[in-house]
Amino acid sequence: MDDDLSIVVAGEALVDVTVGAGGELAGHLGGGPYNAARTIGRLGQPVSYLGRLSSDRFGTRLRGALAADGVRLDAVVETGDPTTLAVAELDERGTATYRFYTQGTSAAGLTGPDALGALPDQVSAVCVGTLGLVLEPIATTLEGVVERFSGSALIAVDPNCRPTIIDDPVAYRERLGRIVAFSDVVKVSDQDLEWLNPGVEATEAARLLLEQGAALVLLTRGGEGVTVLVEGAETHVPAPAVDVVDTIGAGDAFFGGFLAWWRREGLRADDLGRSEAVLAATRFACLVAARTCERAGADPPRRRDVDF
Repeated sequence: MDDDLSIVVAGEALVDVTVGAGGELAGHLGGGPYNAARTIGRLGQPVSYLGRLSSDRFGTRLRGALAADGVRLDAVVETGDPTTLAVAELDERGTATYRFYTQGTSAAGLTGPDALGALPDQVSAVCVGTLGLVLEPIATTLEGVVERFSGSALIAVDPNCRPTIIDDPVAYRERLGRIVAFSDVVKVSDQDLEWLNPGVEATEAARLLLEQGAALVLLTRGGEGVTVLVEGAETHVPAPAVDVVDTIGAGDAFFGGFLAWWRREGLRADDLGRSEAVLAATRFACLVAARTCERAGADPPRRRDVDF
């Protein structure tokens, strides 16, 4: 693999306003794909962020943090629209629930010409998810990006479902099914699957993603760890025990950690059948997520924090 080929992480960048269990407020940079891109950058692997960033002060902060973490900005599209906002409410265990303010903001407006014009002819992987699979026109745009690079790059998908902003669940599930059909790796939480397939046990629901076309499904279960599913087999990988401050960005850091490990080893989609490599990448990703849970906000570890 060409050492210079980037992982492209595409989707929203936003500002998280965190409301603690006692009502205290804090602000953090965030967005699922944004967090994943920063994770990969902090782990020293080549990564580009594809998305719109506002020219407002929040957008300037978002851009600066990407650059500081080594994320390439060649695929960033600048806009005068204000930065998208999320409100994360934490319970006593540090678990977050979200509300989003998206109308007329930066995240949604990525168009096909903007995206395809910003991307090189070859990349090592494409990772999409979260609000980028819901809001328009970015959702249609990212579906086109996935289709373009399917077969030449590793396609990774994290639905990270946000039911509060999904106005048409049927259309959302149909789009997700089309994207999964082009995908190689799907990372999905037990909460995602509970919403996508009500009443279906999580492992059974994850197998449906394999039937739709994914080669590998990483079913994250919070503190219980991850179930790794491929056709005909499943393996449980436990999560390291840590003192959790909050869970914001943990799933994003997990997926970023997995993709960073895969990229460092020079592996491709064809290598997803190598169970030892998949399990090693998953164990490393669990460590990255655990380190993220030890800090407030989406603050993934650096190479020195995880001996990478």
